[in-house]
Amino acid sequence: VQLQASGGGLVQAGDSLRLSCAASGSTFSESAMAWFRQAPGKEREFVAVISGSGQSSYYLPSVKYRFTISRDNTKNTLYLQMNSLEPGDTAVYTCAAKLNPILSPSMRRRMSENEYDYWGQGTQVTVSS
Repeated sequence: VQLQASGGGLVQAGDSLRLSCAASGSTFSESAMAWFRQAPGKEREFVAVISGSGQSSYYLPSVKYRFTISRDNTKNTLYLQMNSLEPGDTAVYTCAAKLNPILSPSMRRRMSENEYDYWGQGTQVTVSS
């Protein structure tokens, strides 16, 4: 599985961006997909995850009412709609795939990098104040 994130950019606080993650291979719908981010000088952080069917999702609490994760299994593409962006959202955003379509019942595992099997290259999001 190869993953390629895109859609990042430089925006102002309050603006919106939509990130995309294009996946290769025939297992996309059989994979739960997640977004992580890494800000300068900080560890990589979980943002959101969505099940293979798209029916279940889970968010980092600080983004829950601003970001929306979605997927189009006919296009092998994962999305992250980010609204009301804040300077604290500045980071490199990366998509990841888990070779299981079902979200772990453990919130800790859902948010762990170890839960995911494949990682893409990131896309930079910079939010100015």
